[in-house]
Order: sequence, then C-alpha cells, then structure tokens
Amino acid sequence: MPKLTFCSQARGLAIALLLALPCSADRPSNSRPNVLFIAVDDLRPEITSFGADQMVTPNIDRLAKRGVRFDRAYCMVPTCGASRASLMTGVRPARDRFITYTSRADQEAAGVTTLNTHFKANGYRTLSLGKVFHHPADSLDGWSERPRRPSAKRYVTSAALNAQVKDKKGRTRGPSWEDGGDVPDETYTDGVIANEAIERLRELAQQPEQPFFFAVGFTKPHLPFVAPGRYFEKYPASDVRLPGNYFPPKNAPSGAVHNSGELRAYSDIPRTGLLSEDKARELIRGYRAATSYTDANLGRVLEAFDELGLAENTIIVLWGDHGWNLGEHTLWCKHSCFETSLHSPLIFVAPDSMKFTSGTASSSLVEFIDIYPTLCELAGLPLPGHLQGHSLTAIMKDPQSGVKDQAVSRFGSGDTIRTDRYRYTQYRSKNGQVTGHMLYDHQQDPGENTNVADEVAYTDVVTSLADKLQAAIEVSRENAP
Repeated sequence: MPKLTFCSQARGLAIALLLALPCSADRPSNSRPNVLFIAVDDLRPEITSFGADQMVTPNIDRLAKRGVRFDRAYCMVPTCGASRASLMTGVRPARDRFITYTSRADQEAAGVTTLNTHFKANGYRTLSLGKVFHHPADSLDGWSERPRRPSAKRYVTSAALNAQVKDKKGRTRGPSWEDGGDVPDETYTDGVIANEAIERLRELAQQPEQPFFFAVGFTKPHLPFVAPGRYFEKYPASDVRLPGNYFPPKNAPSGAVHNSGELRAYSDIPRTGLLSEDKARELIRGYRAATSYTDANLGRVLEAFDELGLAENTIIVLWGDHGWNLGEHTLWCKHSCFETSLHSPLIFVAPDSMKFTSGTASSSLVEFIDIYPTLCELAGLPLPGHLQGHSLTAIMKDPQSGVKDQAVSRFGSGDTIRTDRYRYTQYRSKNGQVTGHMLYDHQQDPGENTNVADEVAYTDVVTSLADKLQAAIEVSRENAP
C-alpha cells in the first residue's frame, strides 16, 4: 500500500483505504481490523466534498476520496446526547427514550449492549478520547480505560474575556465566537485532543496483538465558534452571505420554528427576535472557521495514523452527531424537524483488501442507527439482536444500491420521515393527537420553504407518508429492547 499523508494547512494529505472484509465472528482477535471512530460535534455537511464549495476542509475531503461518502445520512434525533445514545445503542429514539442533550444510553436503554461494549466483549481494546457519549461516564464498563475528556481555554482574547457576563443562575456566559489571533492549535480543546490522539495511536501501533476500537470526539464547530485567526482568514467577512431562506417557512405549524435557545445563552446574542444581518454573518463565518480548525486537527491525526502504518487493517468512520442551522428559516443550532437539523455527514473508509468501491458517493438514504451493524459486519462480529438499523456494506460495495427507502427521526413532539422526494412531519400532543404537520417536496422545494401538507394536490402523498410514519413508530415501539 502506498504511503498517504494527511495534514493540517500546507502539508500534503490523503489516506489509504483500511480494512479487510470480515471472515467469521470466531476468527482470532489479532486478525480483526481496528476501528478509528471519529465524531465531530455539530458538524453539518458544510464540507467541500459534500457540495459546500465555499468551505476549506481538505482533510475530510481527502478522507472521503478514499472511502464511501454517504450524501443522505440522517441522525435519529437532532441534539447531541440523544443522537449519540441512539447511535451507540443502534436503537431508535422514542417519546420516552433519547429525548434531550443530556440523554444517557446506560439509563434510557438499560441492559442494551452499546457499540463500545460489544467490541470490548469481543476482544477489542476500547478507548474514548474527547466527546463520544455526551456524558463521559455513560456506558463506562464498555471502555478498557476511563474515557479522557481534555479541555483547554474557552476564550483567549481580552475582547472575548471582557465580554463575559453572569446569567441569572450565576453561570459565566461569553460571546458566540472568537478570533484567537496568532495562537497555536493547542490553545483550544480540539488541538489538545489531536495531540493526545496522536500519542495514543503511537501506543496502539506498538501493540498489534490486540485490535483496538479508538473513539475520538472533536468538539468544534460547536458553539462558541473559537479558533486561531488563520482559520478565520480563510473566510473573508466580505464574502459571507446569508442563506437564501433567511425567513420562516410559509405555512409552517406552530412550534416548527424555535427561538434558537442554545444560541441565546451567549453574551452577544439578543434574547429574542431576528438576529441582525451583521450578527448572522459573524456567526456563519465563525462556524466555518471552527469547522476548518477541526478539519486541520483531524488532518494531523490522520497523518500520524498513516505514518504509523495503521491504514492497512483499520476501519475509519467519520460522522457529525446531527445537522446544524446557519440561519435557514431564521433558525440557529439544531433542535428541529427540518432537513438542516437532521442531515449529517457520514464517511466510511476501509482497507484495500476489502475491495470496496473507494472515492465514491452514495445518495441512498441511511440512518445513524445503521453505523453499529455496519461496523459489526466489517469487523466480523455477531450482530446483537436488539439492533434496529441495517448494515451499509452492500452500499459500500455498490454505491448505487440501497438498504432502505426512508429515514425516520424525531425531536420533541415531532416525528418526521424522509423519503427520496419528500419530508413529512407530524406534531402530536401528549395524548397522541396530531396538532400540526408539514410536507416539503424536495423535488420542487429543496430548501423546505413552503409547507404543502394541506394543499389538495398533495392529499394522497400526505396520507401515504402519515401511514408510513405511523407504521415506523409502531415497529420501533414493538421491537424496542
């Protein structure tokens, strides 16, 4: 396998395909592939390889060229704790399971074998660095060592430090973004995580007798959008534009558009109301700078990974825990049933010996609960009976194929179904009565700007999708562990 180099900034990048197709679940542990499991907090498909031409994300892009990029992957619930708990259990969310950012897999799906636990039980050394579960202590027994959650300074400039205020609960709140100026990457948390990940990979490379499952969770571009100044320089303020739909969708039901409460907690953001266009542009620029910052730190990890010769027998999966709104429909953050909150990046890379079609993209609908069974099949592990997703290896062999024709997600009182052409959402009261619904025809309205659920021309579509959504909810409930 030729040497491939990944890097941040000016270094050359690329990666070797990793992994060998699994033979059987009972083969010796030292012949099984390793797993490098990369999570990126709040990363929407604001990535060049996913079609965001304004972005500077060379490391993710070159990783995608060596693997299979899933262009239509959807999280199960658009908030971090719940999304991660669902992904790590392979279990769908429900009204009483995986609801908020504080969700825990070991409490809300007690007794379910989580992904890390399953790999550990099958002879893997399992390690967690950075943000993987929302709570470091979640499913703690599934890690070979106690998870590491490094941290660094939140703000470094006098302007940002002086802008901090105390909220009503006595918590310190700072500004929503900071251009850190001429400081090293290690000034902020993701630079520290990258350094530790590199050191741990060096240790793992010296212990080939036991396969590893190494989860690395980067924290940006989560708010606040902080990064060294060189990443802001990649996005001149004069080039930043507002989204074309910086307005609420027409005919959307009450509650579909929220007040972006997560953002409102920052000291430079008004408590209510539409953000000024200048502030909106600042946030968009900050998000992009933070994304490029994390991309660079990811590149440093992948460069070390390649130099250590780990590519020939390692699976890499990269995922963002959910989508993110950058002003679309006047929304910020996530927490909605719109496409922008649910559409998330997903890339799988496998070694040459696996003979998958590399450097390709799939437009098949996939869900984050599919990651667990996919990794099991790739590694040759048995599939636990509780899994509610499907392995994506068939798509990795043939990106034109598919394993499902719908993706079902939920948030709050809303359940939503995405098909090839439509997104349909129902909102229900506590007693189960439908209080509102939305239908967006992506063939005619990819920005989801006009709700057509009550238009006569779409009556049959709404009826069909409502039935499919209800059936999916019932199947999930019946099969819940």
